Amino acid sequence: MSPTMNHVHSGKPALAAQLLAWLPVMLGLAVLYLPSLYDLFTGIWAKDEQMHGPIVLGISCWLIYRNWPAMLEASRGEQPSAWGWPVFVFGLLLYALGRSQDILIFEVGSVIWLLIALALLNFGPKALKAQWFALFFMLFMVPLPGAVVDTVTMPMKMAVSYVAEHVLFWVGYPIGRSGVILQIGQYMLLVADACAGLHTLLTLEALGLLYLNLVRRDSLFRNVGLAILIVP
Repeated sequence: MSPTMNHVHSGKPALAAQLLAWLPVMLGLAVLYLPSLYDLFTGIWAKDEQMHGPIVLGISCWLIYRNWPAMLEASRGEQPSAWGWPVFVFGLLLYALGRSQDILIFEVGSVIWLLIALALLNFGPKALKAQWFALFFMLFMVPLPGAVVDTVTMPMKMAVSYVAEHVLFWVGYPIGRSGVILQIGQYMLLVADACAGLHTLLTLEALGLLYLNLVRRDSLFRNVGLAILIVP
């Protein structure tokens, strides 16, 4: 048998052993988050304003898979970190609180803390650094609390109303405005939350940061400038 074939056959048991070692972890995550994913897909992720959630989740999983070899390389000679245990306990408490009290930002956000803990406990800090962007990218799938959305959305709605009023006035429409209500002739229009563009902004910012991560340009000024310019 050729050396190449020997390598292939010896690699299969090694891969099977790795998958078997990770089986309890995968089962544990499945027990925790499959009910959460079902609730998300049949609830908030089924709405137009949160439809970017599943896309962000899929891309994050792909980024973790893509960075896996770099993570293993970084973990060579690295000792697992005991700091993973307090992070792990914090993530479980966050999940329990979010799941029991229906606080999505805690329930969904807890998976990031648990993945950080697993990386520290199994591979060490350097390996975690190799996966930092994938874990950071997951933040874009975490639903924001209603109070935060309302606080951020209202100034954006006011800005949209102001711009719409002046643009329509310039092109000759008889228009007036009171807060976020536009009066055009006998018609009254309310600028809705979706028109503020908050969720669109989050989606575009996520895609922009993903692009910057994939092209990996060294210029900090260019990267920060592009990330800021996504907003306007």
